[in-house]
Formats: sequence, structure tokens, C-alpha cells
Amino acid sequence: MMQDLLELLHNPWTFLPIGYCFTIAIETPVLCAGLSSEHPMSRRILAGIWLTACTYPLVVLVIPREPYAVYLLIAECVAHFGECALFYAAFRPLREPWRDMATVFGANFASFTNGLAVWYWLGAFDPQLIVD
Repeated sequence: MMQDLLELLHNPWTFLPIGYCFTIAIETPVLCAGLSSEHPMSRRILAGIWLTACTYPLVVLVIPREPYAVYLLIAECVAHFGECALFYAAFRPLREPWRDMATVFGANFASFTNGLAVWYWLGAFDPQLIVD
């Protein structure tokens, strides 16, 4: 049964909505807690949903996955820096830009590390892929 689930999750189109929901479940609370007070709660929630919606399809569907270490580097740069740029462009001028950018960056880092942990827990992530 677990093997069937893992095979299903290796299909990018199947993984996209599952991974998206997982990602916003991690990132949105970080954004709600960490963004500066100039952003109302509705904007914080919107940012959690919208920023990931902009970058996640690129990460899952567009960026080639081989070699895996290069994929991780490119995908996380697209997610981290892309979402920071989108947030800044949409909501500038910011009173506390460094705090807001650090929060967006931190939200992405939280979803990345939690995602790797879940893949590892499911037995789908082999750390050797990064080294090879």
C-alpha cells in the first residue's frame, strides 16, 4: 500500500495539489506570525496562498529533477527569492522590508525542511541523491 502511494506521489500532476496544500499549511502560519504589523491578517493569509500558487507549479512541473542536488538548489532559489520578489512587488513600500523578506524566506525554509522530513519518513527520500 505504501509503495502504491509513493508511486502515485512521484507523478508531478498528482503531487502538485497535495504538495501545494502541505506547503501552504506550513508557510501560512509562519507568515501570519512573522510578517510586520503593517500587514492585516487577511493579507498574511492571502500571501500564504498566493505566493506558493505562483512558484509551486514551476518547482513541481517545470524544473528538471536530475541531478537531484541541482534540482533542489534551483527549485529552492525559485521559491525563496521568487516569493520574496513577488511579496515586495505586490505590497511595497514596506515599513519593515527586512523583517518581511526574512519571514517569507523563513516560511519557505520551513516548508522545504518539513517536506524533506516527510519524504524521508515515508521512505521516499534518499539523502545519497544529494551527494551523488
